[in-house]
Amino acid sequence: MTSANGKLNTPLEGIRVLDLGRYQAGPRCALMFARMGAEVIKVESVRGDESRANGPRVRGQSAYWVQYNSGKKSLAINLRTDKGKEVLRDLVKVSDILLQNFRPGTIDIMGFGYDKLKELNPKIIMINVSAYGQYGPNRDKVGFDPIGQAMGGLMTLTGYGDLPPIKTYFPLIDRITALHACIGALAALREREISGVGQTLEVCLADTGFTVNEIPISAYLSGGVETERADSAVGGGGTPFGGMYETADGYVILAAGNDNMWPRTCEALGHPEWLEDPRFETRDSRTEHVDVLEEEIGNWLKQRTTKKAVDELSEHSIPCAPVNSTEQAANEPQLHERDILMEVPDPVAGTMWVSGESIKFSRTPMVVGSAPTVGQHTRELLGDILGYSDDQVQSLVDEEVVGSDDSV
Repeated sequence: MTSANGKLNTPLEGIRVLDLGRYQAGPRCALMFARMGAEVIKVESVRGDESRANGPRVRGQSAYWVQYNSGKKSLAINLRTDKGKEVLRDLVKVSDILLQNFRPGTIDIMGFGYDKLKELNPKIIMINVSAYGQYGPNRDKVGFDPIGQAMGGLMTLTGYGDLPPIKTYFPLIDRITALHACIGALAALREREISGVGQTLEVCLADTGFTVNEIPISAYLSGGVETERADSAVGGGGTPFGGMYETADGYVILAAGNDNMWPRTCEALGHPEWLEDPRFETRDSRTEHVDVLEEEIGNWLKQRTTKKAVDELSEHSIPCAPVNSTEQAANEPQLHERDILMEVPDPVAGTMWVSGESIKFSRTPMVVGSAPTVGQHTRELLGDILGYSDDQVQSLVDEEVVGSDDSV
């Protein structure tokens, strides 16, 4: 379906999101709404969101800030003032979603708890993101991504051998929490079509930490089974052909430990006799004799470059991939041909690469835009959406209730 101006509608055409999120989990949820075509208004202080100062920096621009806020509109506003709060209240009346990730209770003190929001707009959907949840034993504690990795048990299974618990480099918990929030809000939008009213929903980092480790936790709660981390950094750590292996010039990862992959693996490695060997008849028996198999696959791989190994194994439909450095990952054809990251104009750096089309719709486009400067859209939003006159907006700017970047 196309709009009146002839352009294809986006999946979330006409949806307006007020993004009061900070750092990652909240803003990353709002970013997904922006990519799917919602109008996302980044509500930040007149001095700018604090994450604008986060590294790494590229030609003066924060790559951190850009990744989580590209494609949004910036409204710079002082929410410590009554007039600033009145502006936000006016926006709530004409918006679909408000997202926030302050500590539990803070948004209520600010005067924008759900009880107040629904008085302004019964259809509003409120997304609450926090470290430990809006209720529960740790409600009032502060936390960031690593608390989810730690509490849920993930860190004790990451790594190998007797190493201390290890957290992932990238914010796994933040990212999955953001997706939980986005999925929940999309469901709430759907339910609103039926009931005609909005609702509030919440997600938190600690909860996500338990969900990413749900299989080991379930095994323990159900039968006292304790999952152990891998014994070795290389190989499957007890599971044949399911781990990281060294090649002549790097490493590959294999995920070929199940029974369906076994015949293909034997064929690829040139050992058809293994199919008749009683030591390797079942997955359990192969695990018993893992040392024999691991020595063979290790020698086979060390005689090949990473590319040659991946090519040969892939010819036999064996799941494998190179273990890339960041530089190698940045040059992977998969990344570029599928527009996972895309280069866009940037007001500070000239251009930046930002999160691109992570979802491919057959008919409707994703929207990938630039990161805004502080207050870049303040005048546009107050004028076009709220109908404030130029004099009204200028008065708010002069009083430092709102900020406006008039250079763009």
